[in-house]
Amino acid sequence: MIIIPSWRLQLKGYTCGAALVSSIVLATSFNLATILPTVAAAGQPEAPNVDRLLERLDELYRSKSSIARIEIQVTTPRSTRSLRLKAWTRGEDRALIVIEAPPREEGTATLRVGPNLWNYLPRIARTIRVPPSMMLGSWMGTDFTNDDLVKESSLRKDFNSRIERRSDSPPGWWIRLDVKPGIVGRWARIDTLVADDDLPVEERHFDRKGRLARTMVFDEIKVLGGRRLPAHVTLTPTDVEGQRTEMRYLEAEFDVSIPDDMFSLSRLERSR
Repeated sequence: MIIIPSWRLQLKGYTCGAALVSSIVLATSFNLATILPTVAAAGQPEAPNVDRLLERLDELYRSKSSIARIEIQVTTPRSTRSLRLKAWTRGEDRALIVIEAPPREEGTATLRVGPNLWNYLPRIARTIRVPPSMMLGSWMGTDFTNDDLVKESSLRKDFNSRIERRSDSPPGWWIRLDVKPGIVGRWARIDTLVADDDLPVEERHFDRKGRLARTMVFDEIKVLGGRRLPAHVTLTPTDVEGQRTEMRYLEAEFDVSIPDDMFSLSRLERSR
């Protein structure tokens, strides 16, 4: 989704942007499907097929459709705040996120339909169109971007990938993802550690100048909606000491029936 696993219009303290989840995403090139070595070294496990692995990770929190309840906690050097939200997704281009708590932000919602993004602000009873340039901005004052939550970009399509090295602890593989020429986005490179059970462990995001900008750690493996996945994601920016955003999946359902009008402006404005 909605999540976990990489997504600014300011108004009365809110950062408006499109949304969700999941939390959370990985990428590869269609050109690298089957050319990886089958065995990296004698006695070492067979390297995974990167295309298939990253396609699985892309869909881990989203699938064909999903409904999830999520809690987000933002910790800064001065304060801590929490949000609770519900998110619906269908396919790769439809998402609706509605904040349920705290009361002062209840009903604030974000809708994505294809390339179109809107925010509904109940305190002023107004729907605002979100330009594509804001996809990389902060979502609701968190360290997650709008794109992290709504997963507009497909990292599987926008990045070239290769196996970087074997990890012994935990057992798994580091995969390097380099953005393709001509792709507009914040991240020039993502290094991701995927465990041998095909679940994400860590992501490191590098900006266009090659600097490490943030890390994401995935843990608390649970079965939600019949699917085994990390229920907790911690995002830590490198430029602000003592700051982090945590996302925790409380409930999740996958491959469920969602009516068409769920992803409409009329539903967005009724979300309060």
